[in-house]
Amino acid sequence: MTTKIELPKHLSEYLKGKFGAEDNVVYIPVSSSLYFIVHELLQRRPSNSPVDSGNTEIHLPSPRSSRGQAGKPVESFNYISKRGTIVLAKAINTMMKVEAHEFFDENKHVKGIDYIESAYTFLFKYGIENLTPEALLKDYQRWRAKIGRKATSRQRKHKTNQTS
Repeated sequence: MTTKIELPKHLSEYLKGKFGAEDNVVYIPVSSSLYFIVHELLQRRPSNSPVDSGNTEIHLPSPRSSRGQAGKPVESFNYISKRGTIVLAKAINTMMKVEAHEFFDENKHVKGIDYIESAYTFLFKYGIENLTPEALLKDYQRWRAKIGRKATSRQRKHKTNQTS
């Protein structure tokens, strides 16, 4: 059983590139944290809800069959609300950023590859066409600056405690 949701285009492309899309349906593996997020977001379809529409079709998790545990029956719990879609989009976005940041760091510090080249490679790897390499790189730079500020504030606190 599947459901369709509307995700930002680059996140839909990332999801399809990461997990593959068989007949344009994304099958999220049980080993992924997204599997359990989707499972938690499933709810009974409201009687007034329209037929599923969206740019991403997701195969619904069925923990009963995959883990031998009781879970929500997908026959009844097969709807992800607008709020649930927002929560899922944030989780997918976080997953993509974490993977991109690790990819950039490894390529730069282990393989000596420039950041911009890594951005092109990352986008190509997952078939992401609706995000520019510059936007991905800018996000990485903002993240690095934020991490740097935290480290310097810790160092200042540590130094002031030592001098006291």
